[in-house]
Amino acid sequence: MAGGGVGGGANRAAGGGVAPGPRGGPGPHGPITVMTWAPQDTGATNKPGMPALAQAYARSVNAQGGLGGRKLNVLTCNDHNDSVDAAKCARRAVKENAVAVVGSYSQHADSFFPVLEGARIPYIGGYGLTNTEFTSPLSYPVNGGQPALLAGLGSALADSCGPVTLVRPDTIAGDQLPPLLDSGLVSGGHERSHDQRAAEDATSYDDQAGQALAREGTGRAKAGCVVPVLGDRTGTFMDSFRRAREDHPGVRTATVLGSVDQTTVNASGGASGPYEGAYVTGWYPSVGDPAWDGLKKLIKEQAFGDNDVDAADAGVQTTWIAYTVFRQVVESLGDGEVSADTVRRALDDGLEVGTGGLTPDLRWTFADKLASVGFPRLVNAEVTLQVVRDGRLVSAREGAVDTTRTLQNADVA
Repeated sequence: MAGGGVGGGANRAAGGGVAPGPRGGPGPHGPITVMTWAPQDTGATNKPGMPALAQAYARSVNAQGGLGGRKLNVLTCNDHNDSVDAAKCARRAVKENAVAVVGSYSQHADSFFPVLEGARIPYIGGYGLTNTEFTSPLSYPVNGGQPALLAGLGSALADSCGPVTLVRPDTIAGDQLPPLLDSGLVSGGHERSHDQRAAEDATSYDDQAGQALAREGTGRAKAGCVVPVLGDRTGTFMDSFRRAREDHPGVRTATVLGSVDQTTVNASGGASGPYEGAYVTGWYPSVGDPAWDGLKKLIKEQAFGDNDVDAADAGVQTTWIAYTVFRQVVESLGDGEVSADTVRRALDDGLEVGTGGLTPDLRWTFADKLASVGFPRLVNAEVTLQVVRDGRLVSAREGAVDTTRTLQNADVA
């Protein structure tokens, strides 16, 4: 992994060239500084569209006079999928007087959350990779993260699959995935999945694909299902899986959005590729839903030609929703000071925000339904179920599925 500083986008103060606020704070009408971070240019999962969308959002807001007359200053940071750099990103947010970290992606919660918590900086709209994002009092997630995606996927697979093998990264974040998938499987009367670890930055997964297929056996009433959840490396796994599955034509695949999108399906051969018939769970409506028109308009006006910013990317979508939340927080403060403390207090005092139908209305409390299983900040457990049909990722059922009850039975201790 790359180290030695935040690097990349970290050295650029975004927001149309707006300089960071003074060390003593922005004042009641000075610029509002926030940070968005994500890994870029690494050998594992990369999410360059998230900081790029944040910068485009700042350009749009500032062209219209800012947030309540205050300029929005977006700092970006590359955490390199590295715990040391994730902590450096957080320390930079503190140094630059960021009032929040908004719409970001990092699997290194144990490195960055202590820094943010020490400075009492809220983390709004993280990608939902780690359990800490659903436990920290400074976290305000907009989706159900990996817990909801995997619980919903397990529920969908329980009736249609024989043995289920989960192929996931051999990382701390990866260690949290098996009990979540199993919660959905078990709720549907299915046995638990087989947990198969894999390197998150491998260039080939021939051995892992062979092992997963060998486990499916023959003569079973239902063909098995292989569930790769390897982020950007899911496509690499599927290349290996395609070659290995010739003797196992009935074995199906399934995964979660963020590991697969329409671009991935196209690149793998579309209707003739290994994803055909695969279930994919996501957090939000399909990209064709009119609720995304605001995001598409922003991309067209402020990020046209930037291939990193794709309206169908779950990271870009999460960042858009996170900034939608942040804007409403600032608006709720009126002419008052915008600081980490006032942003956090507005959220903690029960502010309810709408996202135009992209999620349920959001409101964060510690008395929510999933506190009993260790997810007190998980306030949106809805997922959508999609399927690859004729090479296209389409809705498998109308509306969203609430995974709250499934997660209440998850063994995540």
